Amino acid sequence: MAYDYEYFKREIMALTQIDLNCYKERQMKRRIDSLITKHSIMGYDQYVKELKTNSQYFEEFINFITINVSEFYRNPEQWVTLDTVVFPELIKKFGKNLKIWSAACSTGDEPYSLVMALSKHLPLNQIKIIATDLDKQVIEKAKIGLYNEKSIASVPSEMKTKYFTKVGPSYKIADEIKARVEFREHNLLKDPYLSDCHLIVCRNVLIYFTEEARDDVFRKYHKSLVSGGFLFIGSTEQMINHKEIGYERSGAFFYTKP
Repeated sequence: MAYDYEYFKREIMALTQIDLNCYKERQMKRRIDSLITKHSIMGYDQYVKELKTNSQYFEEFINFITINVSEFYRNPEQWVTLDTVVFPELIKKFGKNLKIWSAACSTGDEPYSLVMALSKHLPLNQIKIIATDLDKQVIEKAKIGLYNEKSIASVPSEMKTKYFTKVGPSYKIADEIKARVEFREHNLLKDPYLSDCHLIVCRNVLIYFTEEARDDVFRKYHKSLVSGGFLFIGSTEQMINHKEIGYERSGAFFYTKP
């Protein structure tokens, strides 16, 4: 292909402020090359020109590289731990006004799951989740709150009955759940992080980052948490150096800041 990938990364950084150097190159390059091939574009130089002038290509590119695979109550056994251990401990320590950050929230499945799960412990009007993602498109999808049957397969039956309405082949989440989530755009690799969080949830996203970028994010999360706060990560991820950063392990996918 004309021009090289290094050139492409520089152009994308200038255009979007997304640093592709922080992503595993082999995986990301393969994804981008497939897009270029799909549109029969002759190389990175031409593709950059298209991204600058064609809004449809640009939105497709952002949506494609920000990996949006999400579902409600993903890995249900981990949500049992959240329900029976983490939430009770947080409420006991910090009371009812918990600051919870769902980072890289994708289409909203995770923050809405957090609201429903927490509603077993607190009234809805006392729950607030801050949900962030790099991708404007998925945030807009999240605000609409319309999901297919597969996405909600793991939602507990009582929650499904209470908070979802069937609309054709899809399911719409209740407005009272949506109202408890504040969506914001946020780039984990460059933007300032939230502070004084009691719980940060970031699952199955950092696997796409380089080891250095992943380590940096874990360290920033540590600074974002209050002492006694929890970090909840995905089943695809590991934090081998958690002690070095300052975390204590509280379960298979849960870490606390002492």
